[in-house]
Amino acid sequence: MNNDIRIYVADLAAYNNGKLHGVWINATDDLDDIWNQVNQMLAESPEGFAEEYAIHDYEGFDGYALSEYEGLETVHKIACFIEEYPDFGGELLNNFGGDLEEARTAAEENYCGCYKSLADFAESLTEDTTQIPENLAYYIDYERMGRDMELGGDIFTIETGYEEIHIFWNH
Repeated sequence: MNNDIRIYVADLAAYNNGKLHGVWINATDDLDDIWNQVNQMLAESPEGFAEEYAIHDYEGFDGYALSEYEGLETVHKIACFIEEYPDFGGELLNNFGGDLEEARTAAEENYCGCYKSLADFAESLTEDTTQIPENLAYYIDYERMGRDMELGGDIFTIETGYEEIHIFWNH
């Protein structure tokens, strides 16, 4: 499985004249290297007047949809964020409408961890914060507690696989 986070940058002059000319670029490379690769691709254009580019494809953005005309600096920042948080980075960005700062705050300050279920999270949180009398432990419904935390807006979740739920505080 290829885990590269990359973009296909196309030469618009060539594209508008029916020719495919572009380059795949690792979006987590140094920003200057990305610009150098784009400029080199444009310099090697089959059209003599190539100045404009567009992102025509991308891979490894974990469900996050890039715009065709997204700026390279923004793409680089998004790619680095997803590389830093590969388990949930793209989906977290989707959750915040692409707002990188809000997603970063959630990842750095509000991340509770990965659990099999909301019930497991509720049980762990309860046991870590409360001394439960042994005779009452069997009466606690952790499934409902977890569901109520989510429905009440205290937490939000990102499910990335079977029994793989990433939980974040919603404040």
